[in-house]
Amino acid sequence: MKFYFLVQIKNEPNKITKPIQIKFKFENENENENENENENEKQIKQILTNYFSTIFLFENGKAIEYLNENPSKIQIENIQKVSVSNWDAAILTIEGNVFAKGKDINPKNPNEFINISSLIEDTNDRIIEDIVSGASSIYLLTSNQNAYEIVSNYRSQFDFDTKTFKETEKPILMMKNVSKIFSGTYSAHVFLLNSNQELFGCGYNYHGQLGLGESRRKATIKKLTKIQNIPKGKIIDIQCGNLHSIML
Repeated sequence: MKFYFLVQIKNEPNKITKPIQIKFKFENENENENENENENEKQIKQILTNYFSTIFLFENGKAIEYLNENPSKIQIENIQKVSVSNWDAAILTIEGNVFAKGKDINPKNPNEFINISSLIEDTNDRIIEDIVSGASSIYLLTSNQNAYEIVSNYRSQFDFDTKTFKETEKPILMMKNVSKIFSGTYSAHVFLLNSNQELFGCGYNYHGQLGLGESRRKATIKKLTKIQNIPKGKIIDIQCGNLHSIML
């Protein structure tokens, strides 16, 4: 297992040296055991980082988190995807379960992953196909094509349907018949593409990130709003930055 960090020169903090290789070593494991690991378990599939930690996902469905300068194994099996926001992290398993952690998700133990898909009220809607993170939110796309949001209401931007969004530990249903969700680690806005290839968006819009032709006069769009002037059936991907969006 090989990965690299860029390291600063001690006497010149603004300059970066060449990348150096870092190796994990855990308690109760010696060097020989690490060297004799199955080669498939050494292949890194995904690396994600936020303010506090870095998570490494391996091809064998296992993951390691580097938190407070110490590596630890995440005790969840069959992981297919990891997603992180500023302060939170979510894990999607092959079975369709989602585990998440963070100060708003599990205040008593913010570094412990808990099953959040089981919190969805509709028991027939708990198999998750995809997870996407925003700046302070985690979005869930279920096998029934329903989109949910969980965690905080950063910048008070969301007001789904007719009720005012209140901070809650339970996932909130955003929209039905959704084919894909787009957001970003530092993005306080989100786009939902429905099964008819129509694009909807809401959230922080101070810099015109939603592409609605309005920005500072409408700093936040609290209801899901249809995005106009998009060629129907042509959207391949959308990347959401902090202050902008780009569409393929």
